[in-house]
Formats: sequence, structure tokens, C-alpha cells
Amino acid sequence: MKEIKSTSTVTGNDYCLPITDDKQSINDFAKLHQDKKIVAVQGLGFVGTVMSLVVANSDHGEYAVIGLDRATEESYWKIAEINAGICPIVSSDPLVSEFFNNAKRQENFYATYDSMAFSYADVVIVDINLDVTKVKDDTGNIESFDVPLAGFKKAIESIGQVCKEDVLILVETTVPPGTCQKVVYPILVESLKSRGLPTDKFKLGHSYERVMPGPNYVNSIKNFYRVYSGINEESADAVEKFLKTVISTDEYPLTRLKTTESTEMAKVLENSYRAMNISFAIEWSRFAENAGVDLYEVVDAIRLRPTHANLMYPGIGVGGYCLTKDPLMASWASEQFFGLESGLQSSVKAVENNDKMPMFCFDFVSNILKHHDKETTSIGLLGVAYGPGIGDTRFSPVEDFYKRLSMHFNNIKCQDPYVPLWAELNLEIETSLEAFLVNSFDILIVTTGHRDYINNNDIYELIACAKKEMIIIDTVGLLDLHKLPAHFSQNKNFYVLGVGHNEE
Repeated sequence: MKEIKSTSTVTGNDYCLPITDDKQSINDFAKLHQDKKIVAVQGLGFVGTVMSLVVANSDHGEYAVIGLDRATEESYWKIAEINAGICPIVSSDPLVSEFFNNAKRQENFYATYDSMAFSYADVVIVDINLDVTKVKDDTGNIESFDVPLAGFKKAIESIGQVCKEDVLILVETTVPPGTCQKVVYPILVESLKSRGLPTDKFKLGHSYERVMPGPNYVNSIKNFYRVYSGINEESADAVEKFLKTVISTDEYPLTRLKTTESTEMAKVLENSYRAMNISFAIEWSRFAENAGVDLYEVVDAIRLRPTHANLMYPGIGVGGYCLTKDPLMASWASEQFFGLESGLQSSVKAVENNDKMPMFCFDFVSNILKHHDKETTSIGLLGVAYGPGIGDTRFSPVEDFYKRLSMHFNNIKCQDPYVPLWAELNLEIETSLEAFLVNSFDILIVTTGHRDYINNNDIYELIACAKKEMIIIDTVGLLDLHKLPAHFSQNKNFYVLGVGHNEE
């Protein structure tokens, strides 16, 4: 029988999937920390891992943390590397590695695939992914979408089957409004009842994170405002008490809402608002291109008006795990849980517009490159992550753009300081900017707004020293024309998405 392996996207190391349970190691960890409360974090993704670190580094040192993830090809490597002392998150925030090293030094952070860990937990934090499936037509229009809850329900069941009767379960996962009351609570009640345990002692609450996986990654959890609720007053009180031990609530006071439906709605409304703002900017970037207008100049002028200071610049499109799905999740809930027949049409349209942006970006680039040879033209992409300062490529708009570009050009290389392996495409990525630019590309396309590019004067020097003149296409408005060699302005070798050239 062939061994199944899980490959790390950080180190490239392979780890064989376990074939036995992990009960003994979990028990040993719990015994080591008998004087502490055990917090189990379900889901070791970009939220769950850092939330685990924040809890493990709480100011009073009162918690030991067990992180849980599935033993699958995609996920198991995180468990293996955490326990080996390797941080599974690549970030521009130095606090991520600092908090990780502190937790490992204190031996109060352990990772496992065995749900038996929930039986030791005083607090369970749910940070698993909940996806939205989309069906689109050939033009990118959304024909239908759904929120498949089967996996999420199974995850909640795994808690209810072994948890303590008085456990606090805190859902951080972004869920359709109504999920805690209509899905999570009934599952837990049924599970406890089947075990012959009382069903009125456990606490259930919802508190959504506002994680910003960039230079302020850790502080976006530890030192930032939180909204929370519970299915009843006792649950809300328990959530409040816990959050006050891990978040700097003196500087960033908690906001308590009346129901879990309220906090669930707050999260998807918050993200839908941002998605719609981006969609708005995208539509106007297309207009600016056709009209020969510099949209950045226009936006800067408008931003002087205080009421319009948050008007956004154009870009290659929305990526990441939240803005690409949360408006759809909200619309789904409005129909499925609360009977609103029309759903949330503006929110759905915003996702549709954002999803189409990589297609528009490709059309913009292909028009510039229409006379370049498929076989001989070398193209370099700067950035594959979905946003600045992060190593997350999930739902990155660059993926769709790259796929379209690779259908027309054979020689494409990618660089990203935070992504050594592009997992979705199984591509090794160059992390050194200097090593990358030595290639002297014909075309250089900026696709992610990393600070490493905007604040790095070396990029301009390396471009100036290139062995041949290149065309630069900036899809995120990052580079400064005035810092580029003169021929870029003279020969119009510099193109910015959202800045029209008035050319035939």
C-alpha cells in the first residue's frame, strides 16, 4: 500500500499521514498542564493558528492550547511542523514567529489530528473553513451558489461527542447568520443528550475575528476591537470573561450584541460592505481605461472630501477567503434561514464583479502584449498572494490571471517574498526579489501590492540595470513612475491598470 504524504507549503518537507490515534500524546500534554485551562482550537488555518498563538501567549499564562486539524494531504503537514517547532505561517509580521517560539519554549502549544483532545478542553474555539460553492456561466456571471454545511456539521458533532458538559464553545468561523442557533446548538444538544449528559450547562457564543494577515497580523487579534454574543446571557458572560483574558480589552473594549444572529450578521455585513466598495472601484477602473483617465489622480482629488476618504483605488481583484464568499453567505442565509425570497442582490453582484476582475486585467495586459511572441517572450509576475504582506494564496485573483496568461505565453516566472510554494498550482515560487529580477524579463507585471515592492528602492535599481528594456505593467498602482528609468515615460513602456493612455 502506497504511503500518503502531506507536503508543507512552507518548507517543502513531506510527512506521512498518521495511521494510529494520538491519545497518549494528548494525555501527556494535559498532565503537563494540570494547573492550566485547556483551550482547543479547531482549525489550524490562517486564523486558527494565530488565534492559538495569542491564547498560548495570554498575559497571565493561564492557558495551554491544543490545535486540531485534519490528517489529510492538504492539512497534516501543519500539525507535524508545529510539533517540530516550525511555524506554519509565513508573514511580514515578526510577532507571528515571536509568539510561536514563545509558545513552543513554554511547551504550551500542541497540535493534533485526534478529536479526543476536545474531551480535555475547558474552551473550544471553532476556526474551521466554511466554503461557498458557485456555479458560473462562460462570462463569469453567477448562476447559483450554495453553502454546503455537511462538513461544518460533522466538525461540530466531533466536539459534541467527547466534550465536557460545561464547556465553552466559541464559534469564530464566518457563518451564515442564524447558524449558531439553527445548526450548532441543536447538534450539541443532541450529542450531549445521546451521552446521557445534561444539556443546560454548556455555553455557546459567537465572536468573529477581524484578522488582517499582514504586518499587523497578531495585533489584529490581540489588540483590536471584538464583537461578541451568546445564545443566552450566561453564554455571553462566559465569552466576555474568556476574551478579556486574551485580548487587550482596556484599550479595545468589547462590543456585546443581543443575539448570535446579530454578530453573525455583523461579520458578513462588514465584509460585504468592503467587497462592494472594491466592486465599485473596479467598475470605474474600466471606465477610466476607456476614457484615457488616471483614476488614481481622480480618487486622490475626491478623497480630500472627508465623507469620501475611504474611496478605494482599482486593483487586480478581490482575493482571500472572506470577501470572495461572505456576501454570498449572507444572501444564502437571508433566503434559506429567514425566507427573504430576493436574497441580497447588490451583495451578490459585488462578488460577481470582483470575480470578473482578473479576466478584465488579462484583457488589459493582452492588449498591451498583442504583438509579442508566445514562445520567446519572458514574463515575470511580482506577487501571487491574494493581498499585501501575506503568504495566503487561497482564492488569489492572481491564480485566474496566471492561468489565462499561461494559455498565451509559455515563459512565465513568479516571485513572492511570502509564498515559497503556490499550493493551488503546485508551483515553486522565487522568494528573493534580487534573484528574480536577474532574469531580465521582457515583461514585468506587478500583481500583488507587497510593501517589499513599494518601499524597496532596489527594485528600481535592478530594473535600471536590466540587460534589456522591458515593459512594466502595474495592476495594483504600486510603482512610482518618477523612480523608473527615463525610457519608461518616453516610450510609454509603463502601464498602470486604471490609468488610461488614450491610445488607439
